[in-house]
Amino acid sequence: MQMNANYTSLVAVGDSFTEGMSDLLPDGSYRGWADLLAARMAAATPGFRYANLAVRGKLIAQIVAEQVDVAAAMQPDVITLVGGLNDTLRPKCDMVRVHALLDEAVERLAPACKQLVLMRSPGRSGPVFQRFRPRMEELFVHIDELAARHGATVVDLYGSAALGDQRMWDVDRLHLTAEGHRRVAEAVWQSLGYAPEDDWQTPLPAGTPLNWPARRAADLRFARQHLAPWIARRLTGRSSGDGLPAKRPDLLPYEDPRT
Repeated sequence: MQMNANYTSLVAVGDSFTEGMSDLLPDGSYRGWADLLAARMAAATPGFRYANLAVRGKLIAQIVAEQVDVAAAMQPDVITLVGGLNDTLRPKCDMVRVHALLDEAVERLAPACKQLVLMRSPGRSGPVFQRFRPRMEELFVHIDELAARHGATVVDLYGSAALGDQRMWDVDRLHLTAEGHRRVAEAVWQSLGYAPEDDWQTPLPAGTPLNWPARRAADLRFARQHLAPWIARRLTGRSSGDGLPAKRPDLLPYEDPRT
């Protein structure tokens, strides 16, 4: 691994995980790990450029069709690709097709940048994810194989106990909190050869567990407000990202949105 890395540009490709949900800014927009990573890389390299093509809800076929060629044409130093997990969570999923589409994405992106970054997405508990865990783990095995063939870096978030802590997840139980996104940014930062700023796998301090009534009340709110609409979209083929543009479609000098 190259230490003291000096990359000059970053393009992020993917779905809601990379878009930054649920790391909400005061103006109602999302920040997320990719924006945080870009800010740190920009602080280390004047003139640093950044694009984020990710859109919530995208399946791997949509990522390949809408984002991959755009990212490759930008010829950045670093491309991050996180995709395929939404496919594994659909009632019906053709894993052979998912593998083939990931192959296509990596084959196009790897030659277009100095460093391609892939990820094994964070694990989480709960009956919904337990049902789809074998598909997720099959996806991650394929990602490891792709990385080995194409010289990509894999950031293993799935193996992190800290990111599996339910307190790292928003109330929708699908997206990381601001602290979760901060830790992912640190993990990718280190994978690119930058000096660590902290240990992103440090467990959260012990907290007071919710009692049974509080847990059941939280489960009911989650099912009503988040799980039922999510299932409805899966069954009807709709996506939360339908019609939404990328938040940073152009590879431009990075500017902190809070300034």
